Amino acid sequence: MLTQLCPAAEIPAQSGFALSEDGGAWRFHGTLTFDNVTAVYEAAKAMGLPTQGVVDLSGLMHADSSALAVLLALTRRAMAEGRPLAWAGLPEPLRALARVYGIEALIEPVPGVANGIGS
Repeated sequence: MLTQLCPAAEIPAQSGFALSEDGGAWRFHGTLTFDNVTAVYEAAKAMGLPTQGVVDLSGLMHADSSALAVLLALTRRAMAEGRPLAWAGLPEPLRALARVYGIEALIEPVPGVANGIGS
């Protein structure tokens, strides 16, 4: 399943996670599909987890089921490191896909933060 969240003309060439200035959160910008999942995940593995344990996905413009694989892998990593990790700005189409797969509880959004950090 492919989830288009913005017009193709607006999708940036470079996609991935970036650490917020204070180190408390990661913010994702761009696409996360089979085409770039390996590169995005490898780059994320090289980053320290956010100190506040928040990953903001409000900048996710285009996704498929591989995005869920990355979210699950990052959740497993946080659990292995004994760190909290929660999702903000999770697009509804991706949440719907998680429901279909029966994994919505594994990617619970940050309580009270529906549309991303600072939105």
